[in-house]
Amino acid sequence: MSENNAVDAKNLIKVYKAGNLEVQALRGLSVSVAVGEMVALIGPSGSGKSTLLNIIGGLDRATAGYIGVMGSDLTQLNASQLVEFRRKTVGHVFQNMNLIPTLTAAENVELPMAALGVKKDQRKKRVEELIGVVGLRERMDHKPGELSGGEQQRIALAAALANDPPLVLADEPTGELDTENAMIVVNYLAKVNKELGKTIIMVTHDPRVARAASRLLRIQDGVLATDVAPSEEAAPTQTSYTDMLKARLKSIDAQLKDLDAEFRKGVITSDQFVERQTGLKRTRDVLSEELHRLGVVH
Repeated sequence: MSENNAVDAKNLIKVYKAGNLEVQALRGLSVSVAVGEMVALIGPSGSGKSTLLNIIGGLDRATAGYIGVMGSDLTQLNASQLVEFRRKTVGHVFQNMNLIPTLTAAENVELPMAALGVKKDQRKKRVEELIGVVGLRERMDHKPGELSGGEQQRIALAAALANDPPLVLADEPTGELDTENAMIVVNYLAKVNKELGKTIIMVTHDPRVARAASRLLRIQDGVLATDVAPSEEAAPTQTSYTDMLKARLKSIDAQLKDLDAEFRKGVITSDQFVERQTGLKRTRDVLSEELHRLGVVH
């Protein structure tokens, strides 16, 4: 494979068998991704996007064809070599976040390093650095259940970066998030790509998320149908994104005002007031922090 490419896939075929039934998920797919690129795999459900991502990440094997990732020919690796490949070369971000609920955010990020035997003082320093990268230092000691969906996914991204892999694979990383949190997460993915130089390949159904990538690879019926750059005309501008964040902040401020009025009138109990106020303020903090990261005063 070319030393300038993070991924080289040639004539990939993947057949799944269920009894007497055979399903061909990939039908001779070929694609290359350069080192340092951020690409989005798009296409209808069942087209082979996640299958391709799993083969690139060493979670699944191709039935036939060649797949080279970061200089390794995955078709030649045995099971134990694939485990080592996954630990050192690839960071995975999944739709369901895969965080351990009984561990804090910091402990979830530290876990992959502990598995590789990294010394404790080095792990602590790296955890603080990575949680800072995703803008959640003040949430380090919170467990996943105490974080919003967007915050959980940002911690999952930090955990994926724990062992400093050159390649990050994200499978529907914003699939369970609302629009504003989805855009915050994808902006952090773009930050990791640009500032840390990581190659990022993500599967997404969200056109807005896909347009954050430098290339759109449309998979159709198990083959690469189109390979294009996002249209500049169609791409969301920072102005439209910041306007959306500001509008959401204004809405939350109005909701907080209405909540105060409801509580004073006795419409809701003190417990209901505290629960709803805490949730709104948490969302407001996330949005304010994102505006600050974008250099916007509000």
